Amino acid sequence: MELAVAHETIARWQFGITTVYHFLFVPLTISLAAIVAGLETAWVRTGREKYFHATKFWGKLFLINIAMGVVTGIVQEFQFGMNWSDYSRFVGDVFGAPLAMEALIAFFFESTFIGLWIFGWDKLPKKIHCACIWMVALGTVLSAYFILAANSWMQHPTGYKVDPVTGKAQLTDIGAVLFQDTTLVVVFHTLTAAFLTGAAFMVGIASFHLWKAKRKGEPDGRKIASMRTSLRVGLALGVIAGLGTAVSGDSLAKVMFEQQPMKMAAAEALWDTQSPAPFSIFAVGNVNQGHNSVELEIPGILSFLAKSDFSSPVPGINDTAAAEAAKYGGRPTDYIPNIFVTYWGFRLMIGFGMTSFVACLIGLWTTRRKKFLAPEHRTAEDEVPKLMLTKNRELSPQLTKWSWRIGILTMGFPLIANSFGWVFTEMGRQPWSVFGLMTTANSVSPNVGVTTQVIALTTFTALYAILAVIEVRLLVKYAKAGPNTAEQPPAKDPTLRGPSSDEDADKPLAFAY
Repeated sequence: MELAVAHETIARWQFGITTVYHFLFVPLTISLAAIVAGLETAWVRTGREKYFHATKFWGKLFLINIAMGVVTGIVQEFQFGMNWSDYSRFVGDVFGAPLAMEALIAFFFESTFIGLWIFGWDKLPKKIHCACIWMVALGTVLSAYFILAANSWMQHPTGYKVDPVTGKAQLTDIGAVLFQDTTLVVVFHTLTAAFLTGAAFMVGIASFHLWKAKRKGEPDGRKIASMRTSLRVGLALGVIAGLGTAVSGDSLAKVMFEQQPMKMAAAEALWDTQSPAPFSIFAVGNVNQGHNSVELEIPGILSFLAKSDFSSPVPGINDTAAAEAAKYGGRPTDYIPNIFVTYWGFRLMIGFGMTSFVACLIGLWTTRRKKFLAPEHRTAEDEVPKLMLTKNRELSPQLTKWSWRIGILTMGFPLIANSFGWVFTEMGRQPWSVFGLMTTANSVSPNVGVTTQVIALTTFTALYAILAVIEVRLLVKYAKAGPNTAEQPPAKDPTLRGPSSDEDADKPLAFAY
């Protein structure tokens, strides 16, 4: 029995470590692809160099991020054959369908068009080159959609049947898997959180450069203009994405209350059914024991999250566990997840995410008058009225050094919120790997020994730690360097054409081999 528990625990730790690390790159990949596409569109439409420099700068950070995301993401596919072979055998026909679609459709968009975008700056017409990065952005969204559809099926299995002969789950309706309520709200919530992550990343780096320019008297007006634009874009996007994250989170909570009442009861550490049910912002005490010595509550909020009604009853952990034990067998305690992790994971997810939203909202209001450029740093495209300039000719006189520091600090908050969000989502579903259909204990590989698991866990953790150091150093190096304003846009828009001479026409297409 103890060996079986250790077997499952190590497998879960390995999957958890690799998944949380991989998901650090996913939201940045999704958001930065669209941000870069938007900036390049602005450059194509206006011809203003600040958009070109911003496109190249954020595009470089995007490429570093997506490369690391691809490397770490490949490991996730192998996980199902390494530690979770029983799971793969049972639900592979269903779970594998959206994953196959992700590889065949979404990854095709990303891998093909990102190559054209990287190498096509001086070879493709500007509009076609811009279209390539938009296709990459579309690919990242499609990739997220298919993977989230697979995960949503684990949260709420539908569109399948269990073959009575083989005992395996078989896909009967791919539309039900791709377009069920769970998938739609999870995708909405994940994408808005991803754009909040990218916005905070953008705000943090732009704040660093503008703060440094303010302190050291940056002479490069083009660099300041590019970072000023990036800051405003990031702040506006952060406000919009933050609102979207809150709205989608409310929708997701309502769906989860219907489909997984235990997860949401555990999120509040609500041991007994209450009507109305409060939401505790903070608690001191052992939430695993069903009481807290100190608790700050808002009455009726949990009822509203569940039913859009401040007085609706919300089933507690004890009643929900008893109902699940009666339905699926076993003891009620078998169906209670780790309350400490779910309770605090839920709050840390909300707290860090909404902190970034508030920071972007304040920053957008503070910078609304665009007092960012001293006269000696202005170019023709960044001209501002003289009345908006200050006598001391500083970059941003209305912002203190703490404002810039907060902007830099908030860069990591959504990444923390994303991690806690996934920890809450997966831990709150326990003991199920597929809710109501297959437990986690029955999903692990029976022929993989504990020693092998420990070696794999140690190896992957060490490898990912090395990759983390490489990733951070690369991002810090190129983020601190800022945009290369010495690089000029193509002087002439390239045109697609055939061989330029008879001599060229006779040459083999060496690049095709």
